[in-house]
Amino acid sequence: MAVAEPQRAGRARLAFERVGPRTVVRTALAHSPLRLLTPRNHGHAAWAYTSSFGGGLVDGDHVSLEVDVAPGATALLASQGANRVYRSPHGCRNDVAARVEESALLAFVPDPTACFAGARYAQTLDVRLAPRASLVLVDVITSGRGASGERWAFAHYDSTLRVTVGGRALVDERWLLDPRHGALPERLGRFNALATVLLVGPRLAEARGPLSAQLAALPVTSRAELVPAVSPLGEDGLLLRAAAISVEALLHTTHAWLSFLPALLGDDPWARRA
Repeated sequence: MAVAEPQRAGRARLAFERVGPRTVVRTALAHSPLRLLTPRNHGHAAWAYTSSFGGGLVDGDHVSLEVDVAPGATALLASQGANRVYRSPHGCRNDVAARVEESALLAFVPDPTACFAGARYAQTLDVRLAPRASLVLVDVITSGRGASGERWAFAHYDSTLRVTVGGRALVDERWLLDPRHGALPERLGRFNALATVLLVGPRLAEARGPLSAQLAALPVTSRAELVPAVSPLGEDGLLLRAAAISVEALLHTTHAWLSFLPALLGDDPWARRA
């Protein structure tokens, strides 16, 4: 009789609040395999980075993170490195639930997810915004370890993104990549990375217009190395997509799209990695 694989359930909670002109981390609790890092920075925002013991998710891992951003606070949530998902016949999960209150900003900009050969991975990103809250969200998936011959070689990838504003749905979508529906390398062709970038709320108003116009004006070229798309979401949101041959080129592009972010945070979260 088969023995079920033990699960590692890692739960974490982050809470940010504004104290005077700065935002501070009020709560940072994590259970293995999750851990949280809260480094200082030179700006007015508070930063937190997620990480995991062992350098990635292994079979049976189910990690979840709850985030609260209090009124008027500004928070950056990123990751210490790529979200690596190892071979996992029984599957892995990663769930993030965030609540962003009035006049607050959450910038959720983790490093890409890389699913190795045989990985089974599911994630849910659920963000609830107050009517005047703002959100920057980035989600990138790569083809895996292409240099090791593991290009789009995972067994299952399932990603759900839900964003509500004042209780009303703004985005509710699901991405499903599974070789049972057709071989992934053939279906994804020459592309090795896919990105979603979402900008919502009044604190992103000045950035959305020029960025939307810039992408809409790009010429359509055959066999382009990066293919972007832009979709306005009413008056308060903008959804950007991109598919790229090179992971590095895609990350360079998404960082360029978010060139306004250091000014909103008071410091550059990518400068230390340059």
